[in-house]
Amino acid sequence: MSVSFPSLPSSPSSASPSPARVAAPTQADLLAFARRAAADTTLIASLPLDPQGRTWVRLEGPAGSEAWLIGWPPGTGTGWHDHADSVGAFVTAAGELAENALAARLPTHAWRTLELADGVDRERRLSAGQGRAFGRHHVHEVLNDSPDQHAVSVHAYYPPLPLMRRYSRTGPVLRLEQVERPEDWQ
Repeated sequence: MSVSFPSLPSSPSSASPSPARVAAPTQADLLAFARRAAADTTLIASLPLDPQGRTWVRLEGPAGSEAWLIGWPPGTGTGWHDHADSVGAFVTAAGELAENALAARLPTHAWRTLELADGVDRERRLSAGQGRAFGRHHVHEVLNDSPDQHAVSVHAYYPPLPLMRRYSRTGPVLRLEQVERPEDWQ
């Protein structure tokens, strides 16, 4: 599902962009946008929720970024993935999400299987209003592990996602499974 919503202002005092080039949003800008969108109760309530699968609508992010409002039924998640050369941020708007991430820089090309070192796993629990920003090639999975409560979150990326790499993981072994392009998820 993809529905376009009007853009949120990038800051309370934002002016119309001039014909000059607009600066690329930083991780902090993306996180601030996601926090404002997550606090917009009308926007959050407008997301249709499906008990069986994730739902999403595309939002207009700041300065040409890509943004999404995502609904997470109980027990759903993304699987392990990265956002290639994009930086990003996400904020939980309702419910609670878990993020499992790797605190290690992985090679970006020419590998199919890696054995991860001990100590690279990080886990965060993000309840409503909490979020995080991340850099390029950040490998993670996001989960709603609640047995009975939907979660909703706002995500923003810059530059707009050129691709996503999907991984499988068995113990310390991470395997590249698939490369998705924007036309695969829009």
